[in-house]
Amino acid sequence: MVIIPRMLVDLLSKSKTISLPECATQMFFFFGLAANNCFIMAAMSYDRYTAIHNPLHYPVLMTIKICFHLMMASWVVGFLISLCITIIIFNLSFCDSNNIQHFFCDISPVVHLACDYTSHEAMAIFVLSAFVLVGSFILIMISYVFIVSLVVKMPSAKGRYKAFSTCSSHLTVVSIHYGFACFVYLRPKNSDSFHEDMLMAVTYTVLTPLLNPIVYSLRNKEMQMALRK
Repeated sequence: MVIIPRMLVDLLSKSKTISLPECATQMFFFFGLAANNCFIMAAMSYDRYTAIHNPLHYPVLMTIKICFHLMMASWVVGFLISLCITIIIFNLSFCDSNNIQHFFCDISPVVHLACDYTSHEAMAIFVLSAFVLVGSFILIMISYVFIVSLVVKMPSAKGRYKAFSTCSSHLTVVSIHYGFACFVYLRPKNSDSFHEDMLMAVTYTVLTPLLNPIVYSLRNKEMQMALRK
């Protein structure tokens, strides 16, 4: 089977073909990297908590070895969940049109082509997606609950401002990422929503990665001086 994704450019006038294994590989790496990003942001929130709670012991508590373990855990869990989703989807039978209403092999446009897609597969995919998005988001919120409880106990306003400023960049990136991701993957789907999902996908596949380094660099004093000039 050959799947033909509709390209977003040129008013969808041009189409490119992609084989089924290539489509599965694309979906595996896309969702795996996205899940990995979610768990890394959860690890970063724990890192912020550690820096605020024990600033003097931070180099001891967050060693290179611990950071490496957190990174590896994020990669393993992210790609394991992505593998499960990919296996579920590409074990389905595709007997309808081979034209994907998207510019890459995303989950919803691909399963829309399957003729034996049941509520069991839909529930399994939803649970796995929710585990990535909601699970990592809960971990982030737990860290920030402890962070806020620590900050409000600080005696000086300057100390509270400095503590919150260390989290501002991370909170901005988390809001952008989870806002778009939850809108696309955790809401009910129908064929009419694919065009909305396509536009949102452009945002979190192109715009968000471009904004991330800019958001994190805004705390840099040299960058702030350059913006003022």
